[in-house]
Amino acid sequence: MNNDQFEGQWHQFKGKLREKWGELTDDDIDRIAGRREQLAGEIQSRYGKSKEEAKREVDDFIDSL
Repeated sequence: MNNDQFEGQWHQFKGKLREKWGELTDDDIDRIAGRREQLAGEIQSRYGKSKEEAKREVDDFIDSL
């Protein structure tokens, strides 16, 4: 799934995001608005992960959709 597809289907993925990364708030999810880099940055910040690890988790999540 490319970035445009992910952004276009963002509203459908919000529930799954909350299930996977429960520490993300509704405000975080609204601010991310389908941007992969922003999502990885929030995961990195909230969960104390490295940039590469957060990016990999986001990519794996998107690939599983």
